[in-house]
Amino acid sequence: MREKHLCFNKGEMDIWECAELLNDIVDESDPDLDVPQIEHLLQTAEAIRKDYPDQDWFHLTAFIHDLGKVLLHPKFGQSPQWAVVGDTFPVGCPFEKSIVHHQMFLNNPDSWDPKYNIGSGIYKEGCGFEKLVMSWGHDEYMYQVMKENKSTLPPQAYFIVCYHSFYAMHVGGGYKQLMNELDHQMLPWLLKFNKYDLYSKSSVRTDVEKLKPYYHSLIHKYFPDKVRW
Repeated sequence: MREKHLCFNKGEMDIWECAELLNDIVDESDPDLDVPQIEHLLQTAEAIRKDYPDQDWFHLTAFIHDLGKVLLHPKFGQSPQWAVVGDTFPVGCPFEKSIVHHQMFLNNPDSWDPKYNIGSGIYKEGCGFEKLVMSWGHDEYMYQVMKENKSTLPPQAYFIVCYHSFYAMHVGGGYKQLMNELDHQMLPWLLKFNKYDLYSKSSVRTDVEKLKPYYHSLIHKYFPDKVRW
């Protein structure tokens, strides 16, 4: 998946154009709502904007956090849902019980390989999340898009986008032995974001066109006009 999607050969478009592709996408792993993903992005962003009016980077981070789900779109190859959405976790180390349905990993050969199932596996304690190889998903893809296009969003934004589906860590409390000092500094922002990501969802439809000018201004502040995907 990394080789397929991180060559950034899917064309160039700005962030809003890409977000519009989400209008036809519904995340089947989300049991709460049956609304287009662009509305979830805006609901999350607006909830954060209300509580953190002076942190415009935080508003935009919320808007783009699930944008990697565009991999589900036919223009991006229409990856299957299981390869794009859902929880993420590191590979190359023991599958911790904080992973949802962790018992399913008993059928994975890595669970019985001493290279991976003892201690911290291929990693050193305190190595930092940046050293981890995470299971593929929309988090990793959007994080890499940000890096590829040299977004000027702050480190907190990169951390939120990359690890917001890493529930085994920030909700389940697992994998903390792999964190370094930078991760500990970034984690409070992810925890702030998490409550909005989970609890800002609403069946009330969002006025996308009304909000468009504000988020356009943030996009042009923190991203180039044309983004490589």
